[in-house]
Amino acid sequence: MRLINICVIAALILAAALVYKIKFDSTLQAEKVAKLGGEIRDQRNAIASLRAQWARLATPERIQGLAQRHLQLQPVKAAQFGDFNALPERPPLAPPAADDSIGAMLGNPEATGSVPAAPR
Repeated sequence: MRLINICVIAALILAAALVYKIKFDSTLQAEKVAKLGGEIRDQRNAIASLRAQWARLATPERIQGLAQRHLQLQPVKAAQFGDFNALPERPPLAPPAADDSIGAMLGNPEATGSVPAAPR
């Protein structure tokens, strides 16, 4: 009987040590999670700060001021713009070579099925 009591006491001591170790490990992991959470929060704050700084640096007014200060640009004149009517006509497509089967198919849009056939 005495041997059983000693074994039970030893098992209880072993179980208590195991529970203490599990508790210690879980506390350590919780501290690591809290530390990582703080680092994530810091990184998110840094990202938000950089985004705000980028938005400030990319404002059109600031860029306009920098361009006027550092570039010797002249104002745009209306005569610089043209229209599509002033463009030359597009040259006609050359007929495909005799040995170019793909070019022959592209010359006939109905063969590829990409353009519906015109009503006749």
